[in-house]
Amino acid sequence: MGHERLKSKDRNHRGVSIAISSAGLIGLTPIFGKLAINAGMFSISVVAARTILATLLLFFMMLVFQRKYLYIFPVGFIGCMIAGCLNGLGSLFFYLGLARVDASLSQLLFSLYPVFVALLLYLDGLKHSKTTLASLLLSIPAVYLLTQASTHGIELRDILYPLLAGLFYALHIPINQRVLYEAPPPTVTLYTLLAMMMVVVPAELIFSPAMFRVPQPAWLPLIGLTLVTSLSRLSLFSGVKSIGGMRTSLLGLGQLLITVSVAFIWLEETLTPRQWFGASILVFALILVGTDKPITSAPRSQGWLRWLRPRFRRND
Repeated sequence: MGHERLKSKDRNHRGVSIAISSAGLIGLTPIFGKLAINAGMFSISVVAARTILATLLLFFMMLVFQRKYLYIFPVGFIGCMIAGCLNGLGSLFFYLGLARVDASLSQLLFSLYPVFVALLLYLDGLKHSKTTLASLLLSIPAVYLLTQASTHGIELRDILYPLLAGLFYALHIPINQRVLYEAPPPTVTLYTLLAMMMVVVPAELIFSPAMFRVPQPAWLPLIGLTLVTSLSRLSLFSGVKSIGGMRTSLLGLGQLLITVSVAFIWLEETLTPRQWFGASILVFALILVGTDKPITSAPRSQGWLRWLRPRFRRND
């Protein structure tokens, strides 16, 4: 019993560390994306290029070093396809918004996604702990305060784009969490990225005024964006597998601090006193969720995603 408790504790600590690493990497995404856009790339071209490059990079790494991870059970493959398509749509909305507003503001609005994740996981049968609910409630006013910058020149769609991105991002987490019951994180990452590519590449072909054109100054941030995308997805799904989608999402709010800090240094974006107060609340919420105990997963035979299981498994 003591050995199992110690093993669970170690897994929890490892999952928290991985989720925090994912947040740090994801926090760099809007920075590199904004740099690529400022260098002359069309926003949808940025999404398409980084998704293609990240998918190819991960595929060749698995093909050479971990070929066994290329296998996935059929229903899991379908789940990854659905999750990836939703995430691909979210990426398009995020980068459309990123082209219109500051990287920090876009990321702040996007970071309301844990609210959507909490609702979706609740509908799938997961009961949240009191600490998780407290962290979630604290994150709402924190994000609100963080968005209290000057709204001069900001239109309604500038706000809706990152919010829609957060909604689609939230939708893909519970779906992939179900698949991760039976599949390892690298496998889920690869097929989710593949499905994302199936969405963003047609969007590039249809809407981009200059298909896949990468100006010379944009190559460096694009390469950085590709590496961040690959590593952040791997760590994201590793975190979801270890500590669940809800806690990973809440810890993922740490990406705000990374984005805001780096945007201040690289992009000369600043925060108001209200935004700094919101950031302080958010840090406290992150500390709460980081010290929370692991949550028992919902029964796999229940919930709106119960169909995402291998057919040969009759019992959980």
